[in-house]
Amino acid sequence: MNPELDQVNRMPLPEKLQKVVQRFATAPRELKGQALLQYAKKVPPLPQEYADDPNRLARVHECQSPFFLAVNVGDDGRVQLFFDCPPETPTVRGFAGIIREALEGEHYSVVLDVPTTFYSSMGLEEVVSPMRLRGMRAIMAAIRRGIRKEIGENGGGEA
Repeated sequence: MNPELDQVNRMPLPEKLQKVVQRFATAPRELKGQALLQYAKKVPPLPQEYADDPNRLARVHECQSPFFLAVNVGDDGRVQLFFDCPPETPTVRGFAGIIREALEGEHYSVVLDVPTTFYSSMGLEEVVSPMRLRGMRAIMAAIRRGIRKEIGENGGGEA
């Protein structure tokens, strides 16, 4: 019986994110670090309109490394996520890659329901410092704020 896996199975996560969380939760420590690096490579460059106008990006100040993001909610309610962080920050880029792969294209209501601490059952504390984990929570909170701004809601607190 794996208590981390039991916790993963109880979380109400979108299917793609659930699969990623479950893979990390069951992976040995050494594979978690490698997987995070693979996800870091999946973060695409910013589209030109964001690269040309950095004011369209929100900084996530809680991250140790410079980390910026933009959220777009289409007319159909589907979420697009854009991230900008240095290539030499594989941990935070890896987390961005996980989020983008798992949540890109989901309806905003689904993304808003994702707990900001969804990563807590992935076992990342084996390979990532507590400070980096707090940054991960802040990224999810910033995404939720961005969605609320896009759809015109006033949300207080931690998104």
